[in-house]
Amino acid sequence: MAGHDPAGSTGRAFGRLQAVLTRSGRLVVALSGGADSALLAAVATRLLGTEKVLCATAVSASLAPEDLAHCTRIADEWGLRWTAVTTNELDDPAYVRNDLDRCYHCKRELMDVLMPLAESAQATVVLGVNLDDLDEHRPGQKAAAERGAAFPLVQAGLNKATVREVSKALGLSTWDRPAAACLASRVPHGTPVSLGVLDQVAEAESALRHLGFGALRVRHYGELARIELPLTDLDRAIAVRDAIVAAVRAAGYRYVTLDLEGLRSGNLSAAAAARAGAAR
Repeated sequence: MAGHDPAGSTGRAFGRLQAVLTRSGRLVVALSGGADSALLAAVATRLLGTEKVLCATAVSASLAPEDLAHCTRIADEWGLRWTAVTTNELDDPAYVRNDLDRCYHCKRELMDVLMPLAESAQATVVLGVNLDDLDEHRPGQKAAAERGAAFPLVQAGLNKATVREVSKALGLSTWDRPAAACLASRVPHGTPVSLGVLDQVAEAESALRHLGFGALRVRHYGELARIELPLTDLDRAIAVRDAIVAAVRAAGYRYVTLDLEGLRSGNLSAAAAARAGAAR
């Protein structure tokens, strides 16, 4: 890691995280490549060494190819002990059904794969959950906690903003990485998740990234793709709309729409939860 140890309030947050990780012993870090899990992987490896820290990335159809390449790259650049593990959540009918608890079934599958690694090394599985995540509907956290996973960022009192501040001070390239989620999060709850749908979403999003867009979501509604971009990107999207339409149609969509409300992480889950509440 380049950069320097943080000072001030950021330094105090970093100190709390170090204290939590120092007490943790051996760890298996679930590395998705986002700012949260990347900070955990980097700091834990720096403190405890590669002999005590294994970083593992779950590879399945719901992981975007760019995210796997990113994890591979930072593992090499940062000197992490890293492995890719295969998860098979699409084999679980409860996951495929895609109700509000889809993430529960996904994390349960992840823990089924990671726990043998942890048990063989007498280690604890840790996930990059921060304080802000506790305010959202995240059933995956429940599944992980049920299997004994720990959340060091929560234990250290770090929210998303502090995670980014500490990461920046440490010189981690992930400090400003846009929030990411599995490809299944692009599929409205109630619409079954399939390999074909996930591949279609991945192809469309990859094409948009090649057009120069970073943070984005392609929400899947059958033949219709609803594109979410940061509000600051909307003018540019309109300027290159022909290229966007061509790229998304090449992925198999017939209709291409641009959401004027912009990028809103987790909005499909929020909408589904609101509908479920109204129906009660």
